[in-house]
Amino acid sequence: MDETTLRNRLTDLNLPALRYFDTVGSTNDIALEWVLNGAPDLALVVADQQQSGRGRLGRQWVTRPNSALALSLVIRPTPDEVNRLALFSPLAAVALHQVLTENFGLPVQIKWPNDVLVDRKKVSGILVEVQWEGQTPLGLVLGIGINIAPSAVPPTDQLLFPATSIEAAAGRQVDRLDLLHDFLAALLEWRPQLGSGEFFQTWEDNLAFLKESVRIESGGQQVYNGTVQGIDPDGNLRLLEPTGNEVRIAAGDVRLRPSEGTSTTATEI
Repeated sequence: MDETTLRNRLTDLNLPALRYFDTVGSTNDIALEWVLNGAPDLALVVADQQQSGRGRLGRQWVTRPNSALALSLVIRPTPDEVNRLALFSPLAAVALHQVLTENFGLPVQIKWPNDVLVDRKKVSGILVEVQWEGQTPLGLVLGIGINIAPSAVPPTDQLLFPATSIEAAAGRQVDRLDLLHDFLAALLEWRPQLGSGEFFQTWEDNLAFLKESVRIESGGQQVYNGTVQGIDPDGNLRLLEPTGNEVRIAAGDVRLRPSEGTSTTATEI
């Protein structure tokens, strides 16, 4: 990947600004600073190698050269989007689900709140961070990491949840620029649907562990066990406890695991 080829491949998307780096600490850090310095809506940061990327809950994610996609997209939220900032993470997941399903025919699911799975193994993680001015969101940064090649997947003993790559799942090589283009195109297509009935239905229809028993750790203290029922209109997970009580869990500081034994081999990039 190089900047000229990248720009040429994304030309038809009419993105207003793009920054490419061979090696970077974190694409989200660059994008967040760029927000403060006037980055327009849909400004894009892409890196071939990311040395100190962040996942949810402070986890670190390292991107090896030529193995993955590491990108951050700036969103300047419209008035309608300001109250739906948390939905941009599943919006990206829905867009990636569409691309992986249509382009590769893969069995893709969306793991609440922010991961994309193939064959019940993590292939992508999403991190949303917001730059605030007082109570006003100046801009949102949508950070996405996608495992393309098998070399992008950390050793098993470093994983918190099983992981895979698109090439391993599809059984063939994947052009990173083509995938990046198609993902961004799908994201732009879905953005007007943020918070719509179609958006929520697509998210819920492809929700990982739907109607399965799971264990959720919230805030490092509270633990929920129950059966996943779906998503509510605010994007919270609906969980039916063994007592018959339905609880709704906000994303925040949570870990979701299937109950049947994957908790010891599990990844959150």
